[in-house]
Amino acid sequence: MVDYHASNNQSLYSAGEQQIYMEQENDWDRDLLLDPAWEKQQRKTFTAWCNSHLRKAGTQIENIEEDFRDGLKLMLLLEVISGERLPKPERGKMRVHKINNVNKALDFIASKGVKLVSIGAEEIVDGNAKMTLGMIWTIILRFAIQDISVEETSAKEGLLLWCQRKTAPYKNVNVQNFHISWKDGLAFNALIHRHRPELIDYDKLRKDDPVTNLNNAFEVAERYLDIPKMLDAEDIVNTARPDEKAIMTYVSSFYHAFSGAQKAETAANRICKVLAVNQENEHLMEDYEKLASDLLEWIRRTIPWLENRAPEKTMTEMQQKLEDFRDYRRVHKPPKVQEKCQLEINFNTLQTKLRLSNRPAFMPSEGRMVSDINGAWHKLEGAEKGYEEWLLNEIRRLERLDHLAEKFRQKAAIHESWTDGKETMLKQKDYETATLSEIKALLKKHEAFESDLAAHQDRVEQIAAIAQELNELDYYDSPSVNARCQKICEQWDALGSLTQNRRESLERTEKQLESIDELYLEYAKRAAPFNNWMEGAMEDLQDMFIVHNIEEIQGLLTAHDQFKSTLPEANKERESIQAIQAEVQKIAQYNGIKLAGNNPYTTITPQSIDKKWEKVQQLVPQRDQALQEELARQQSNDHLRRQFANQANMIGPWIQNKMEEIGRISIEMNGTLEDQLTHLRQYEQSIIEYKPNIDQLEGDHQLIQEALIFDNKYTAYTMEHLRVGWEQLLTTIARTINEIENQILTRDAKGISQEQLHEYRTSFNHFDKKRTGIMDSDDFRALLISTGTPWYCYLLSQSTQHSFS
Repeated sequence: MVDYHASNNQSLYSAGEQQIYMEQENDWDRDLLLDPAWEKQQRKTFTAWCNSHLRKAGTQIENIEEDFRDGLKLMLLLEVISGERLPKPERGKMRVHKINNVNKALDFIASKGVKLVSIGAEEIVDGNAKMTLGMIWTIILRFAIQDISVEETSAKEGLLLWCQRKTAPYKNVNVQNFHISWKDGLAFNALIHRHRPELIDYDKLRKDDPVTNLNNAFEVAERYLDIPKMLDAEDIVNTARPDEKAIMTYVSSFYHAFSGAQKAETAANRICKVLAVNQENEHLMEDYEKLASDLLEWIRRTIPWLENRAPEKTMTEMQQKLEDFRDYRRVHKPPKVQEKCQLEINFNTLQTKLRLSNRPAFMPSEGRMVSDINGAWHKLEGAEKGYEEWLLNEIRRLERLDHLAEKFRQKAAIHESWTDGKETMLKQKDYETATLSEIKALLKKHEAFESDLAAHQDRVEQIAAIAQELNELDYYDSPSVNARCQKICEQWDALGSLTQNRRESLERTEKQLESIDELYLEYAKRAAPFNNWMEGAMEDLQDMFIVHNIEEIQGLLTAHDQFKSTLPEANKERESIQAIQAEVQKIAQYNGIKLAGNNPYTTITPQSIDKKWEKVQQLVPQRDQALQEELARQQSNDHLRRQFANQANMIGPWIQNKMEEIGRISIEMNGTLEDQLTHLRQYEQSIIEYKPNIDQLEGDHQLIQEALIFDNKYTAYTMEHLRVGWEQLLTTIARTINEIENQILTRDAKGISQEQLHEYRTSFNHFDKKRTGIMDSDDFRALLISTGTPWYCYLLSQSTQHSFS
């Protein structure tokens, strides 16, 4: 194996960079041994990195350890990335030719001051994957990472600092290394967004979706930045610590892609800055010419308007001219004053800049000199003089003539306002659909209108007199005044004719409706009670019912049958009521009367009666079905009550009996403690074997709850009481067994014989007056006085099995 070492005086690295290379070389073998996934990541990344350069020479590699074995593509890769020519390769197929080509490549690497530790040509030719990857990593360090420099830091530290500076503004990104900091993919997306924000919508990325983030960054970089995909998102996410070399290699591609674009942009900015000064001067010249032309054109248009003294015919037009002039003074002229001032300032500024740049002075085109503009402005101010005074005098003259015309308009407007809608009102045939009471009201209203019409006769005569006076004074708008006056007079004559016609129609209709009114009254008297009966029936048929047993639902069924027996008689009454309405329609049709459709004595219509009757007919079978369904449900609920009660009435006494037996056992305590313990455990097992009965009862209780049954007359037991009893039973037998076990431990620890225990137990039972196994303070004190000191040990044991007040 051949080792390549560069002498210290030929090294191209700083001391810090040499340390980085030594650490990378020493860690290479350990990295591959510790995590096989790293080798997979490095193989993919290094292959993509090599191809990103080899494709510039029209080739690529597929297998990194196989395609570099003959040294040809290795030499070609070094030529592409260095821009230098290597010695001519040997084209032979023998092993010695391949070794010579690889050595030429390694010599070139060493000539760049790179230490190649433990990497020999034979390993590369033999396809040693570990050595090949190590060699490629050395090339990447030298040609892709070494030259990175950011704020006096270089190589790996410089690249890391560059990443930190670029991603600092982004949330959820904290680049501290080249492994864990990149797992969620946000750092890659932040780098791209910082330089090309249009490519990525960073705010839509989620930290909890690393695979999507990584694939998004890889695809955008490959499509728009010409950075090949060197990493696999799933491999990075599924690796506890991604390979640092693979990440560093891929990130360096971003650095070179963005730093190159930034340098080109800086150069372009310098060129643009040189041209900006000349362009700015050109813009100032163009702005002056345009501003001067616009200002002169505005003055040219404004002077004839100010010199026009032709009077207008109306006050409104003259007032508008005055308002336009004041608007000119207030709105239009001040900006032009500022433009004139700004024009002079721009002219002086431009001349100063040209003089400082050693450029010829600016000469505006003919007629656009500052002096030309000042002359035109002087003519404008001369035209303004006297214009406002002329306007005010003309307005006062027209005001005197308009006073009389305004009086005519006011009176005409008042009259027109009063007559507005009157013809329509008089022509309407509302009486054709009105009721008798409405016809009477319309007649009274018409009488009031006739009185009002007579009162307006004087106003019409005044309007005609004012119009005649305006004609005599030769008012400019006399034609419109005459036309308006003529219209008012013609309308007045038409109102008189229409008023007479309406009175005759109202009186004729009043007589025809009186014959119908009696029928309406009879209909109302009979329809009201029948309608109330149907509404009550519908309310009863739709009424919600709540029953709790079979007897209640059977009572509802009986009442419903009685109701159905009344329906035939009700239908006869309905038909009789509808016949009255039919008679009203017959009379109206014969006399040509258009009925309004509403009975004045009731709001109940024949249609509503039929609709409600139909509703009653529909609700009867629905009520039948609902009652039958409720009967079936109550029968089912009664079955559930009986089923639960039968089981509960057996389990409740059984639990009570077992509780009493355990109480007797805990007090009597016959036989040795071991015999008692055995007996109690057998007893406990018999209780546990009874559990299926409890479970079955729980199932029955669940069915009762689902059916919303809240009472059960067949049993006094509830599921809650039985659960408590069952839990107390299990707790009591367990506590009793524990008490015996504690007595055995106390007996053995204190050396108390079986006979002594029997004697102590007899004494305890003697003082337990209530036979509950629970001694109050007075009984306990009497026991201690009676027995003396030897009882202390037994009482200690008893304190674990009995309760004392």
